[in-house]
Amino acid sequence: MADKNWYNESSAAKLGWEPSWFGCEFFDEQLQSIIVEFQMEHGLDPDGMCGPGTFRRLFLEREAEIDDHQPSVPGRSDNHIIYNGHFHRINWPKVVLWSEAGGLKARKGCYRDRTAQGPREIRQFVTHWDVCVSSHSCQRVLNRRGISVHFLLDADGTIYQTMDCQHIGFHAGSRAANNWSIGVEINNAYYPKYQSHYVKRGLGERPMSHTSIVNGKRLDPHMGFYPAQLAALKALFRAVSEATGLPLKCPMTDNKMSTDTEESVASGSFRGFVHHYHLTKRKIDCGGLSLDTLLSEVDYEEKTIKDS
Repeated sequence: MADKNWYNESSAAKLGWEPSWFGCEFFDEQLQSIIVEFQMEHGLDPDGMCGPGTFRRLFLEREAEIDDHQPSVPGRSDNHIIYNGHFHRINWPKVVLWSEAGGLKARKGCYRDRTAQGPREIRQFVTHWDVCVSSHSCQRVLNRRGISVHFLLDADGTIYQTMDCQHIGFHAGSRAANNWSIGVEINNAYYPKYQSHYVKRGLGERPMSHTSIVNGKRLDPHMGFYPAQLAALKALFRAVSEATGLPLKCPMTDNKMSTDTEESVASGSFRGFVHHYHLTKRKIDCGGLSLDTLLSEVDYEEKTIKDS
C-alpha cells in the first residue's frame, strides 16, 4: 500500500494531477480504492495506481466538461483559464471555456493532443489579429483550415478558451514555434471598410492606426482595438504569466518594443510575450499594438496590488 501511495505521488508530480481530481484529499488507501473503481469502470487494469493510461482517461473526461470542475469560492465569482487540467484565476468578467454554454472549441485534429505527457514548457505567448468579423467567425475559419489557437478575444472583450494550454495549437507558423507557444486571435477585421459592421453591432467605430511599422515598412491605415479588448488582453497576460511562469516582457530595441522580426523569438530563446511578426517576416500582426506599454501596465498593477 505504501508503495502505491509513493507511486501515485510521483505520478501526480510528473503528470500534473491531484487527489481532488478523484474526489480525495490525500495520497492514501482511500485514493487507491477510488482509483480502482475508476479503472474498473473504464476497463483498465485495477491496480489502484494512476499511471499514464489511467491519467489519460481521467484527463479526457475532465476536459470534456471542464466547467463542471471550476473552483467555487463563497462570496466570489471568479473566472479561470486552464493549463494541464488546472484552473488559474483571471481577473476578467467575460471568460468562456470550451465546454460552457456558448463556448468555442478547437476541433479535434486541428491541434496536437498532449494528454498524459506532463506539463509542456511554454516559452512564448503569441498575439494574432483574426481578420474576421467576430471570434465565432474566426473559429469557423480555423476549423476549416485545420488550425487552432488557445484563446479568442472578441470585439466586446469576451475571452474564449478553445482548448487546454497543455495542447499544441497550430497557430505560430512552424512546428517548433507551435511546440513552445500558446496564442490568442484578437478580433479585428483590419480593413477600414468593415467599420460599418461593428457600428451595426452597436460597438461603435474602432480606433484607427495610421503609424504602424513592421520590419521597416509602414502599414496602410488599419483598424485598431477597442479599450475593452486591451483591458481583457492585459488580464489574459497576467493570468498566463501566473499560470506558466512567462516573464512580463516583450522583444525590445532602444527601450521600445521591437517592430522587427527577431532571431531570439524565432529560435525560441526569448521567453515572454510576442507578436506574430516577431516570429516571422511573413506576418504583420499585431503591428501598432504596444506590448511594452500593456505589459508595463500589468506589471505596475501587480506591484500596486501587492503593496496595498
